[in-house]
Amino acid sequence: MRKAIAGIVMSFWAFPAFAEGVVIAALGDSLTQGYGLQQADGFVPQLETWLQDQGAEVTLINAGVSGDTTAGGASRVAWTLTPEVDAMIVALGGNDLLRGIDPSVGRANLESILQAAKAADVAVLLVGMQAPGNYGPAYKDAFDAMYPELAAQYGALFQDSFFDGLGGAGLDPAQARPFLQADGIHPNADGVKKIVEGFGPNVLALIKAAQVADGS
Repeated sequence: MRKAIAGIVMSFWAFPAFAEGVVIAALGDSLTQGYGLQQADGFVPQLETWLQDQGAEVTLINAGVSGDTTAGGASRVAWTLTPEVDAMIVALGGNDLLRGIDPSVGRANLESILQAAKAADVAVLLVGMQAPGNYGPAYKDAFDAMYPELAAQYGALFQDSFFDGLGGAGLDPAQARPFLQADGIHPNADGVKKIVEGFGPNVLALIKAAQVADGS
């Protein structure tokens, strides 16, 4: 991408030299980072391989941090969006749920991330999430709605759930068990493979959006 080449030329010593193509940063938590897995089995490496197998010229940057909340993502998005980054996957909110953080706070953090991406002219795939019912209907409605609403507001691509490849919001625990680690939360290598297959078409669309924005 011309954006990537310009960034490398202007900042030769500051940034790694990526091959020409689309560079995608995956901003997320332990699901993105690859918790409990060998590096090659994680979400980012498996997704990069899947995309390249489809003929995409793409490099993925693993910007996942285990335990991160939307606030953590907002605090580090500026240095995640280095000049070579053309697009970004944003998959955050699970740890907000674990802590019972008010959805209005998470919404403001996600909006900050999307504003930073817009300012950097970076295409975004925003990954949604659904709250459990134990926080009450008002909490669930506000939490579930913020993802599609923000995607529409900022012109981001949208995916309903990180786990779409395993059934998404309607995930059957019994059917999902063979694809999860012992904690019942994080996918194992086979689970990641299915998750990547669910992500793939949307990330190919993200690559196209980045190319259009770049004029390629």
